[in-house]
Order: sequence, then C-alpha cells, then structure tokens
Amino acid sequence: MRQKQTRRQFLQIAGIGAAVSLTGANSCLGQDQSKLTGKRLFHLGLASYTFRKFKLAETLIMTRRLGLEYIAFKSFHLPLESTQAEIEAVAAEVKKAGLKLYGGGVIYMNNEAEVHRAFEYAKYAGMTTIIAVPQPELLTLVNKKAQEYDIKVAIHNHGPEDKLYPTPGSAYERINELDKRVGLCIDIGHTQRAGEDPSEAAERFADRLLDVHIKDVSASTVEGKTVEMGRGVIDIPKFIKTLIKINYPAVVSFEYEKDEQDPLPGVAESVGYVRGVLATI
Repeated sequence: MRQKQTRRQFLQIAGIGAAVSLTGANSCLGQDQSKLTGKRLFHLGLASYTFRKFKLAETLIMTRRLGLEYIAFKSFHLPLESTQAEIEAVAAEVKKAGLKLYGGGVIYMNNEAEVHRAFEYAKYAGMTTIIAVPQPELLTLVNKKAQEYDIKVAIHNHGPEDKLYPTPGSAYERINELDKRVGLCIDIGHTQRAGEDPSEAAERFADRLLDVHIKDVSASTVEGKTVEMGRGVIDIPKFIKTLIKINYPAVVSFEYEKDEQDPLPGVAESVGYVRGVLATI
C-alpha cells in the first residue's frame, strides 16, 4: 500500500515547485504536469481576477513567472466594452507573452444585449470558453449562441450568498438538457463554503464540467475565506485525483482572492502545492 503523504511532504515539494515557477529554472516541476504523472489531461492556468489590482502587462509577467500557460481574463484586463480592434490587439499581446487566452469571466449576463456582447468578445479574443453567470431566463439564448459560435459557456457557482447558482448542482439542474457546450465552471472554494464536497460535485457532474476555479478556503461555511492552498479545509489531493479519474480535459485555473495588493507569494505557494500533489500521485 502506498504510504500516505503528509502535508509537510507536500509543502516540501510544493516549495520547490513555487521556487522553480518564480525563478524560471528549467526543471520538471516547471513543465507540463503530464510529464510528471503521465495520467492527467488537464492544464494549469490562471483566472486573472487574482491580479485584479495590476495592469495587463504586469499580470502577463506574473502569470509566466508562475510557470502557467493558460489564462482567463476578468474584465479588469480586457474590458467587455472594448472594440474588436482593441480585443484583437490584447489577444496578440497575450500570445506574444507565451500565454493562451482560453477564456473570459466571470461574465454576467443580465439581458440579451450582454449575451450577444459576451459571445462577440470571446470570438474576437479567440477564447474557447466563457465563464458566465447568465440569468436563467436567458439560458435558451445562451444555448443558441453557444451552438452558433461553437464557444463553451461554463456557469460559475458563487456559494451560499448566491441566489442563482450557489452550488454546481443548482446550475446543473438548469442546463442538463441543453447543448453539451453549456456546462459548469466549478469553483471549489465556493462549493466547499456551501457545505458540499467539490470532489463529489466534479465526479457527479463530470459530463458537464468545462472549467475549474481552484483555491482553498478557511471554513466550510459562508464565513470561509480564501487561503493559501493546503492551509485550508479542502482536500486538494482528493480533488486532483478526482479530475484525473474522470479524465477532465480542460483548464484548472488558480483564483487567489486573498492579498489583492500582493497576491504573488500566496498564489505561488498554491501553484507549488498543486504541483507537489501531482508529483506524489
């Protein structure tokens, strides 16, 4: 039987991973994790809300320092109101930085105009996924646009305070009969705060899991706050193993909501922790 790894062992490996990310050293922990495990299909990325207090250029630099290749933009870094030319220019800047702009969000859709704008925005940016919170009465239109544009829409749950989609299940029940391009972005922190096991949710709704926001939280209640990965209550190794088990093929994006003025150390520790977990599987 494989000996159970302790948190200290995880953090020892995680610390190496974080150091590699920040120095840019050419080490296996700074490379694609498929080279470490040979099992996983998913990619590691960043939800740019993490760097919401920083300009676009700084955000791209820090994302690369973390050793991540995929990024999803919050509107701080690419405003929804941007013109086609502005969006295409930013997308080119992202590509030049060596990153893949795979998604945008969280994007709220409160009326038909906002639905149309979101899909045009994603198309001009070359995004494959919109992480969204659409009003339920707009889901028929969202479904139609997802088919028309061949762009996925991942509905994001926001925890116990959220009246629309507090949990992955509350979103799933509204979209399970829609096109497969309409699915879920499971935010594991908000899921845990709603009193649900994010690993169980990922497995239960695997057929509709299109995106993941990964983080850790201090408590499985509404009072839970984001903390460095491995310091909270979420069983991160269990969640990573679940993603591998269900052959999740998309992006796992770090969304670090703590320390908005200086998030890099905390998110680096979190990225390193996840790499440490992957290295022990």
